[in-house]
Amino acid sequence: MGNDFEASIEPGVLDLLSRHVLGGVQVVDERRLTGGFSSDNVLLRTNQGVSFVLRRYPRRNTCAVEAALMRLVADRVPAPEVVYADNDGSVLGEPFILTRFVSGVPLTAVFAGSDEEDGAQLGEILGETLAAISSVRFGQPGFFADGDLHLDADPPEHHDDLPAFVEGCLARGNAAAALSAAEQRALVKLAADNAPLVAEASDADHLVHSDFNAKNVLLRPGNGRWRVSAVLDWEYAFSGSPLFDVGNMLRFPQELSPGFGRRFPLAYQEMGGPLPERWKEMSEALELFALSDLLTRSADHPLFAKAVTVLRRRISGHT
Repeated sequence: MGNDFEASIEPGVLDLLSRHVLGGVQVVDERRLTGGFSSDNVLLRTNQGVSFVLRRYPRRNTCAVEAALMRLVADRVPAPEVVYADNDGSVLGEPFILTRFVSGVPLTAVFAGSDEEDGAQLGEILGETLAAISSVRFGQPGFFADGDLHLDADPPEHHDDLPAFVEGCLARGNAAAALSAAEQRALVKLAADNAPLVAEASDADHLVHSDFNAKNVLLRPGNGRWRVSAVLDWEYAFSGSPLFDVGNMLRFPQELSPGFGRRFPLAYQEMGGPLPERWKEMSEALELFALSDLLTRSADHPLFAKAVTVLRRRISGHT
């Protein structure tokens, strides 16, 4: 989420929030926050000058899990403060979370105007932040089933079978709009050859944000150094290998500050983050899950073409 706004909310919603959540305090302004691809985020400002973010779940209800995770990490990582969570949709007819608005500069914008020295500093800050996230442990890997963060006994199909997962994405997605049949076959082979690296990381039980990238980190300046003001959007989090998050942050190297890619993993390791000897190969192998999943988006989705570019580079460099 950034600071670009577009007004949009249904009539009656603000009144329901005022009466059932805000104790009669009136919302006097509302504007959609851009940047989220899976949920619906609206900035609300009250007549008392307090701002909140209304986060709705029109497609995939992870409200209870996300609220629980933001509360869990609050003493380790800056995250939005949860004011109210309605997993059952009893107030608005659909699930939502209300959090206090956190001001900050999106990391995407900071990257755009930074140099080598800035990049190294940013790498250190984000490495420290990821180490704090991955310091949370759950005893075993898995996906969260509820607000108590129990692990789901029925995980998504092929979640640990990279070749089968990639084949499924190719079958139901839009890969044919950009990748030739030969490239798709090469991608499946790449996945099969990388499956042993995925297996090496499969027994980890660290908290994985799973969308840990520049669009979900807000920064604030202070004493000549950027600081993280919030890590946003915890809806995809699970228990597993933190190398998922390492790979996510490094996914599009051309969008990072100079020097960031070198300092980020080192700072993560220095702050106690587990970083095996083959971390780069393992994180790139795990990234094939996310990159292949992006091929199921529409061909005009902003991340589709980026995923195709990375996958094509990976295919061409694979022997």
